[in-house]
Amino acid sequence: MCAIHQPNLFPRLSTLAKLYAADRWIVLDDVQFARRDYQHRARLAALDEPAHQQWLTLPTHLPDGRRTLISQARLADPGRSRRTASLLIRQYYGRSRHWPAVREVLEAVLDELEDTDRVSDVARASTVALLTALGWSGEVLNSSAIPTREGRSERLADLAAATSSTHYLCGTGGWRYLDTQAFDAHGIEVLSFHTPVDMGDPLWRWARQTSSLWAMSSLGPAAFGEKLIEHRPAVALGVSA
Repeated sequence: MCAIHQPNLFPRLSTLAKLYAADRWIVLDDVQFARRDYQHRARLAALDEPAHQQWLTLPTHLPDGRRTLISQARLADPGRSRRTASLLIRQYYGRSRHWPAVREVLEAVLDELEDTDRVSDVARASTVALLTALGWSGEVLNSSAIPTREGRSERLADLAAATSSTHYLCGTGGWRYLDTQAFDAHGIEVLSFHTPVDMGDPLWRWARQTSSLWAMSSLGPAAFGEKLIEHRPAVALGVSA
């Protein structure tokens, strides 16, 4: 089962949960960069008061303006971004009893910032570090390395087929435009993914807004992973298109 999603910086729980439920993440890095999206920024929620939130934003340069692809976007000042990420994440989560696990995720990103100015690489590293901390051992591939057709649904179907995926995990946003016939042609089943609708549980209440760093800091990797595993059976049953 594959999930296809753009690289996000310290991704939201709704995004991380979808990737965690899949066996393969195809990083959609050859689509247009959007400043209002999450490739270069994450919303941090305060440890004891998640309603209090602040953006962590890495200033980004787009060589081709609005036409710049995610894979082409560059950090305007990698050194400054490294300092900002380190200070702000420590400020928000440094007093958590699960800080050692969070620090490992942070350090993986800080190491990446030492080696590259590519926004997609940094965002990908942050997501892989979170998934690894949760015990996920799936495959990660870049869409830019896989030939596909131009259409939106056709591209996704081709990516799933090229990686020998038998199922495609589709989020709520994708259902608004997805043409499942493109997947039917490859014999690939489309499953619907959505996070639980439980506004009384802080974990899911802020799932579509805040970075997964809050859940990691609040629960720790073991309990966090168990929460996601609890949700996996519902995902596996899914809604067949």
